[in-house]
Amino acid sequence: MNAPEQARPDDLAGKVAIIAGAGSRASGIGNGRAAAVLLAQSGMKVALVDSVAENMTETRELVEGAGGECLVLPADVSRVEDCEAVVAAVVDAWGGVDVLFNNVGIVGPSGSVVDVDLDAWDRCFDINVTSMVLMSRFVIPHMRKRGGGSIINTSSIAGVLGAHPSVIYSATKGAVTNLTRAMAAMHGPEGIRVNALVPGFLHTPMVHSQGLSEEDRVRRRNVAPVGAGGVEGSGWDVGELVRFLASDRARFISGTNIPVDGGLAAVIPMTDSMSVTAPVDGS
Repeated sequence: MNAPEQARPDDLAGKVAIIAGAGSRASGIGNGRAAAVLLAQSGMKVALVDSVAENMTETRELVEGAGGECLVLPADVSRVEDCEAVVAAVVDAWGGVDVLFNNVGIVGPSGSVVDVDLDAWDRCFDINVTSMVLMSRFVIPHMRKRGGGSIINTSSIAGVLGAHPSVIYSATKGAVTNLTRAMAAMHGPEGIRVNALVPGFLHTPMVHSQGLSEEDRVRRRNVAPVGAGGVEGSGWDVGELVRFLASDRARFISGTNIPVDGGLAAVIPMTDSMSVTAPVDGS
């Protein structure tokens, strides 16, 4: 019998990560900001990317406060030339890329396929899906030179379940789900793992900056089984999963879409009175 493997150490020190969507529209801990801080705490060099430079100020301060080294790169990652320039700047500064966290996304306007604004539809796909394709396109050749890497995409519970008020958002996040699987299948033989996070109702700056009431905040939390137990999800929960998937501790995990939702995807909205059951003996 082979001896059990030793616990794998934190292997991220000295490696390079790009976080697309590293800013937040308000103070607090969003998904990209949390990932940046946690990766920096593990010794990674972190490139912060966002379309609004000011949104990354707090992220940079937190990363540097954690003793991390970062680049701040304002860019619109739905544009080919911006993505190419970001990756070139990172490679020029640090010699390569080991981890890409594709975290850029917008919800888009509410509406069904009957009344959705088609220009908004196109823009939402550009930002939520095409940005991941473009950033990956320019990062993957450098990961190949390193002998592998980890790409992490942000999907959403809206890409798994229906009933979101924005059909655009659900459609784009559903696309991210299968984009992740397709990339994992294609690039796994090159040593590149590709996974997606599937957040549920988290309390982040994007949420609270839009005037969410405390009553609705509690309602959002309580929809999920773990939330009903009093635990509120935050950007830190996403960041911890990013740190794990970035590391060699996740070396055999690829092509997955991992919920960070407090069990929301496991819920069937049904009470005992709504259920029809048969006796145990089948009679």
